Amino acid sequence: MTLQPTKAKYTGTVGEIAASLPGAAAIFKNFNIDFCCHGDVSLDEAAADRGIDVFMIEQALSTLKADDLPTPAMLSSGELTEYIQTRYHETHRREIAELIQLSRKVEAVHKDHPRAPAGLADVLRQMEGELEVHMKKEELILFPAMRWADTVLDAPISQMRHDHNDHALFLERLKGLTNDFTLPEDACRSWQALYSGLAKLADDLVEHIHIENNILFPRFEAR
Repeated sequence: MTLQPTKAKYTGTVGEIAASLPGAAAIFKNFNIDFCCHGDVSLDEAAADRGIDVFMIEQALSTLKADDLPTPAMLSSGELTEYIQTRYHETHRREIAELIQLSRKVEAVHKDHPRAPAGLADVLRQMEGELEVHMKKEELILFPAMRWADTVLDAPISQMRHDHNDHALFLERLKGLTNDFTLPEDACRSWQALYSGLAKLADDLVEHIHIENNILFPRFEAR
């Protein structure tokens, strides 16, 4: 008898599941499932793409309760845009600037180390510039429109989604330069602080993109 693949019992896309079920995003991260920029697939498809039995993911999801914690999905669009600006935009601006300085220090002090992240500061600087342009477009144009009008905004949202895909590519470059933020055994404290900060930046940016792509933007897109 040939065993058939298990069918997922969770309906909707992985992006929708992450948006509606508190804790699901963390579980998807553990299984290396992209619920952020490519969250428009079913749980079955995501599991198959990773070569994972979907039942394993469902077991982890079943430990969560929908009413454990409030979620961004519960906020009004105005509240959600304010939350995004305060929680993510301001944090990105502050932390990326600090990481650029720290990375330049580590690259200079450890330039002869075989695992030194050569070129990391330059990538962060480029990322900072593109992210700043993206966030300004949201703060000055898109978010005000969302706060004051209940209308379809397909064109600007399409551009924002495109930008998000570019941000995801920057994260891949950061991981490649740092061996997925893995420190050498002899890493100094500055090096440790740098990789810890980069890992937090990556997590924050993934959550930021997820909230916009899967919660905020669909409210203003034509179905």
